[in-house]
Amino acid sequence: MPPYRLQVLLEMRERAKEEAEQAFSDAVKALEKEKAELKRLQEDLEKRKAERKQKVMAYLQQVMAKGATGVNSLTMMNRYEDRLKDEEAQVALEIERQKEAIKVAEKLVEQRRREMAEAAKELKAIEKHKETWQKQIRAERQAKEELNQEEIGNTLFLMRQRK
Repeated sequence: MPPYRLQVLLEMRERAKEEAEQAFSDAVKALEKEKAELKRLQEDLEKRKAERKQKVMAYLQQVMAKGATGVNSLTMMNRYEDRLKDEEAQVALEIERQKEAIKVAEKLVEQRRREMAEAAKELKAIEKHKETWQKQIRAERQAKEELNQEEIGNTLFLMRQRK
């Protein structure tokens, strides 16, 4: 069988498909990493809130045990609580940024999925062309073989008739 004249294109399409699959896999891994980071941040925020409430309650109990020592200790407690709330707000901002990063990663995954599907479609088309080409070559060979067999048969028939 003669070599397939579009073999180089077929190999290029196979490589493109493999690269698209790898890029899709990398994008999915990156998305999972972003989601894990979001979960970690959310857990951190919940932990900080619980710790803040616990520390405020402990401080209030300490103040109550000592007695009313004055407004100064309550103001210090309020400042401390405000600082903890500010840290929580900072973590909440990081969570929002992380959600945006996840949206970007999801868009990238979808883009890579489309690219992978397109590469697979292109490869399938060239494989179909090769298959059709091979069938055509086989049909041509078989027709030549049949023609040769018919010529041999005719030659033998004519030789027998001459005898």
